[in-house]
Amino acid sequence: MEFKREKYLETLINRQQNGLIKVITGMRRCGKSYLMNEIFYRYLLGQQVREKNIIRFAFDIDEDLDKLDDFYPNEPTRLKQSGGFYTVNAKKFRAYIANLTQDGEQYYLLLDEVQMLDNFVSTLNGFLRHRNFDVYVTGSNSRFLSSDIATEFKGRSSVIHVLPLTFGEYFEEIGLNKEEAWRNYVVTGGIPLVAAMSTREEQTEYLKNLCQETYLKDIIARNHIRKKEELGDIFNILASVIGSPMNSTKIVNTFRSVQKKSITDDTMARYLDYFQDAFLISKAQKYNIKGRAYINSPYKLYFEDVGVRNAQLNFRQIDEGHLMENILYNELRYRGYNVDVGEVKVSEKTDRVDKNGKAIYAEKALEVDFIATRGDEKLYLQSSLDMSTESKVYQEKRSLYYVGDSFQKLVVTKNGLDPSTDEHGVTTVDLFDFLLSSNLLSLN
Repeated sequence: MEFKREKYLETLINRQQNGLIKVITGMRRCGKSYLMNEIFYRYLLGQQVREKNIIRFAFDIDEDLDKLDDFYPNEPTRLKQSGGFYTVNAKKFRAYIANLTQDGEQYYLLLDEVQMLDNFVSTLNGFLRHRNFDVYVTGSNSRFLSSDIATEFKGRSSVIHVLPLTFGEYFEEIGLNKEEAWRNYVVTGGIPLVAAMSTREEQTEYLKNLCQETYLKDIIARNHIRKKEELGDIFNILASVIGSPMNSTKIVNTFRSVQKKSITDDTMARYLDYFQDAFLISKAQKYNIKGRAYINSPYKLYFEDVGVRNAQLNFRQIDEGHLMENILYNELRYRGYNVDVGEVKVSEKTDRVDKNGKAIYAEKALEVDFIATRGDEKLYLQSSLDMSTESKVYQEKRSLYYVGDSFQKLVVTKNGLDPSTDEHGVTTVDLFDFLLSSNLLSLN
């Protein structure tokens, strides 16, 4: 089974030969290497690019590293670093590329896990001086966060962040009806290799092993963490609080309460950064809609893949409502939106009166699950698994009524009904219509 990743392929095609380094980021096992080395590679061959003009190299594969041994044989190919890591000798790699290429021909360089190349920034910028090189790289750690790339590559890069499979990508290939596909997806998520496995047992065991043997071990080694159990305990806590308003102090207090151990706010903040740097979690900041300002705390945390989140908790906390919210968050990001958590402050009449008999009003902060912006588009969205009662309908729509602008306002629920818009302009849409629609702005 192969997942087409058509959106990402189209992005790579559109950025061909644009004079920039195409940097493909994402968590490990999300499919970024397959996208570049198989899907995009086959596209190039289909465009009559000769195989010898497409150079694929993975810096974490021994078979590829062995190809460098013949160049500058007196120098090591692997340069040992602290923590048991190594980087690849850039001088040997450049000589290898020079041996395979010549002026006057167009070459595509597809380089996997390029952060493992010693002094990779200088080497890649050097490749851009050759007009006949079109460079594509993948990376799975913080060196490839988009905020760093502008500095690292001096504005000479183009970032494509790859998420695990969306529900739409999963559903298109999996061969199940929508309900069956959702029941699987909400538990095991969108890691392509996992999605292609034939049994739930194989999927869950692989995901649990991935958490412990790949993600956590990689963070521990890369950041020289001594308290290994502490990191795993924090990962458990983060997995249990998705979609809840949090800050470092609150997470610290939860850690102390659950684990009966102490940890400082600074240490917790640093660990959170490690998980974000590995693209395992994403932080949604709170935005005051009326005040048009960001609020540093509290924020919400979401996992890049719900299957990884569930596996870290040994599949014990499958709360469909929270997982649906996480999936919608990732869906919006996949569609190119910047996503924040919204807050709108309102003054509402209470049942109390003052000494003059006048009604007393109270100020409240109401939450909008997501504010999604893309260029001049804006979308307000509430996630609600069930809206079967009038009180629940009002509860979910209430904050949207106070927003006050003309941008689209959606409540996504799992009701199996056609979209409907109320007298206040708030549209209720079924979960599957939302996830499988190509145009969110057409859902009202």
